[in-house]
Formats: sequence, structure tokens, C-alpha cells
Amino acid sequence: MIVSLLLGAAAVAAVPTGRDASSAIAVTKEAPQEAGDSILQPFVSFSIEFAFFPDYAGNKSNPNDFSNNLLDNLASLQGIKPYIRVGGNTQDFALYDPNLKTSTNGTIVPAKSTDYPYLLSIGPSFFESYATWPNTKFSHGFNLAKNTTAAMESLLATVPLACKALGDGKLMHWELGNEPDLFSTSGVFSPRPKNWNESDYVDNWLTKERAIKQKMAHACPEMATDSAYTYLAPSFAGVDNSLDPVKTWRDGLDSDKNIRLNSVHNYMGGATQPGVTLQKTLMNHTSVMNSVDQHVTLAQELKSDGLARGIPYILGEMNSLYNEGKPGLSNSFGAALWGVDFNLYSASQSLHRTHMHQGTDYRYASWQPVQTNKTTKGTKAPYYGNVMVAAMVNANHNDQVRVLNLPLEQDTESAYATYVNGNLARLAVVNMQEYNYTGSTAASQRPSVKYAFQLPEHAHGKTLAVQRLMANGSDAITGITWNGWSYNYELNNGKPVRLHNVTIGETVPVGQKGVVEIEVPWSSGAILNF
Repeated sequence: MIVSLLLGAAAVAAVPTGRDASSAIAVTKEAPQEAGDSILQPFVSFSIEFAFFPDYAGNKSNPNDFSNNLLDNLASLQGIKPYIRVGGNTQDFALYDPNLKTSTNGTIVPAKSTDYPYLLSIGPSFFESYATWPNTKFSHGFNLAKNTTAAMESLLATVPLACKALGDGKLMHWELGNEPDLFSTSGVFSPRPKNWNESDYVDNWLTKERAIKQKMAHACPEMATDSAYTYLAPSFAGVDNSLDPVKTWRDGLDSDKNIRLNSVHNYMGGATQPGVTLQKTLMNHTSVMNSVDQHVTLAQELKSDGLARGIPYILGEMNSLYNEGKPGLSNSFGAALWGVDFNLYSASQSLHRTHMHQGTDYRYASWQPVQTNKTTKGTKAPYYGNVMVAAMVNANHNDQVRVLNLPLEQDTESAYATYVNGNLARLAVVNMQEYNYTGSTAASQRPSVKYAFQLPEHAHGKTLAVQRLMANGSDAITGITWNGWSYNYELNNGKPVRLHNVTIGETVPVGQKGVVEIEVPWSSGAILNF
């Protein structure tokens, strides 16, 4: 019974949906043409704010095992450990201090931001953090914004440390600059003049990446070869800011043929924007499609112009609401459901990987890596959305995984099919109808919706295993489970713990005519496994 999965929430009442055998959603055995391109593995990955990377990873003498456990959980679910992009605004603030005894020394300037240091020095021990997570690949963000002679010397001084730290297979790609399309317009942080344009940026980027390569050739010659010296770029904040991505590529961004990932960033909106709500902004499939589709349009435009051809398009930094998220929205179970919908829709539209951004005390963080006077150390609601996405794209290392969007009627629901090596492997349903268990509008019974799928002949008569993403409501920030598992810090340092008050082992039969039905409570998600 679905009721037994609700961890003490109100009972579930099915509501009419019209999705019976006659109106079931047809699903094919083999991946149709409209499915997304094969994703990059790992698909579920993270971006960690540069200044806070030592918080997340620790150092050689004190590694952050909690963070590593959470990454290992995702590795066991999706098949490969998440890749980590170390970057963000503070990579462009950071200056190297060889005498600094700590990994970082940061000063918050409230007029700039209260969420990260505007004045930032990093010491030699910063690079120890790359040694704490086994079997993990990283990108390291170099400082593009600071343009003085002293800043250039500081940048080049970090190159030997970075390349030696990321040797032995730890390097994903390098990165130079964070969101340079905002460098002339960001107000509180504008390191370039108003007339700074695409060709100026390209010239600046090429000059610095060539200097970095030259420095690396002396320190780590094996990493400075044409095949090994690679980047993700341009790391723009979006598709329509002060620098045009198409013109940037056209002006020669990849002149040295070393860009391996076309990386652009994405947020659904701003934490302080008027009108931002859980239901209309995050738990809303139409809103998700509008946000992702702008990237699809850009990718298609680049291809039609013969640009970035063969270079996978990824979201190198993304999350719910910029300015580090909004309390009550970005840290809620509703944001976890948004994360499932957003990431799976991105995969279905041929965005090849997503890096969800993290930072100490950030409202949208999947986990808080250390205890602070603002935030309790622990696993946060959005992590459970990461878990469901990882389970949905699970495969072996060399498998091809494609995701298909299955259009539904309402903008509060979405469904997807996963195909592994061309064959149907899983179905997912996300019911994003808001259910707030703490509010005055909480119903005596929690409604659910029945979904029906018409399956191909090979599935007729089978029994499918069900996995559920559950909490007491969309406004919950604790008490969340995936398939009966909790990954909470306080239980076993982030390792999976099976909860005894949650029913597991649920199955649903496929009828002889090939129709399978599943009820999904409001504000929850489910996967059917073949």
C-alpha cells in the first residue's frame, strides 16, 4: 500500500486522472529517435564554490569522509562517482599566497556578497583537498578576472601546484574564468569595462590559457601535451548576457582546439526575484522546459553555424535559484523534486551532464559539509533528488544511456523513460503537485494520481519493482527517503541506512495487455524498473 510509504503523513486518496488502459502512455521497447543523445557518464555531478572546496573535501590530515560517503552513494547508484568542478565566483577572486598556513583566508565584504568572501587568498594546502576523495575527477578553476601583472604572476604560481595535485588521472579538464559574460555588467563585481566584447574576451582567454600551458610544460610536461591539456569553456552565466555565445565561438574561442566541453550555466531565477514560488517556479514542468530549452536552442544554433561541433554541451554550474537559493524553497523537498525533473529533462534534450552547484551555508546545497554558526552539518533535501536521478541513469561505464521525455497533461507532473544500450530499462514519474503537510491547507488525506503506461510486448505479464522518493510533503526539509533508505549524516555519516518504518519491496504487475499502473502521491516521485 502506498499509505505505508508516507512516514507518518496523512493517508493517500487516489484522484481521477483518466489514465486507464484506453489512454495509457505508450512506451517503446527500443529508444525512439526523439530520445536525448547518450549522456556523458557520470551524468550526476557537482560544482563546488572555489572558496569552500576545502570545507567539502577536507585535507590530507582531516579528509571530509561525510562528503566522500555521499559521493560514493551516487557512484553506487549511477555507476560512476560524480565529477567535481571546483570553481564559481570566488575562483576569480582568488590570489595565491605561498606563505599562507591555512588553505584559504577569506574576507566577506557585505556590499559585494554575504555568502562568499570577496577578498580571498589560497595557500599551498588548498591543493591537498584534491587528494581526499578516491576515484574522483576534478576540474580546477583558474582566475581570469584579475588582470594586473601581480595577478598574472599569482595565477601562474598556482599552475605547478594544480597540475601536480591533479596528476595520475584526477583531472577532468581545466577551466579559466567564471561567468565572464557578466564581467562588464555585474555591478558589484565588474572587472571589465562596459565596452568589453566577445573578441576582447577571446583574446584574454587565449593569452592566459597559453601562458598556463607554457608554465605547465615545465612543471608537468605530461599534462601539457595537446591531448592532455583540455578545457571546459566558456562557462558563461547564461545564453543571453553581455557576451553572445555564438559570436564568442565564431571569434575563435577554440582556436587551440583544446575545449572538450561546451559549458554554460543555468538557474531557474533569482532568490530575491518577486513572484518566485515553489509551485510556479520550481515544481513546474513548463517552467523547467522553458529554462532548459534556451540551451537546446543555443546548442542547435552553434551546430548549424558549424561551431562547437562534436563538443558536448553541459551545464557546468546550475541549481534552483541564484544568489545561493531561497530558504523554504531551495532547501525543501519540493526542490529535490525540481532537481529530478530538471536533470532528467536536461538529459532528454541532449544536455550531456549537469553540475549542481554547492557551497558552505548555501540554501540550495545538497549537503552542508561542516558545522557553522549558520547551518547544521548534514544531508539536505536536494541530495535525495540527486539520488533519484542517479538511480534513473544507472549503467555500466561503457553503456549508452538515453532519456526520453514522456509528455503529460499538467505542468505539475512529468514522466521519463531510460534506455540503456537502446533498450527500455526504467520509467520515472514525478508528481509535483504541491502538498504542504505543515500548512493550514494540509488535507486529511494526501491525494495521489494514477499513471498508466502501455508497455511493449516483452514486458507483458511481468512484475516491475518500484522505488519511491518520499517525504511528508513538498515543504519538508527532513524525513526524506529514497526506496526506504536514509542518507542522513546523523545516522551513519551519510552512508545508506535502511529505515524500518518505511515499506520496501513494492512491485506492480504488468497486465496481459501490457498496461502497468502506478499511483504517485502529490509531491513525490517513483521509478519502475524492468
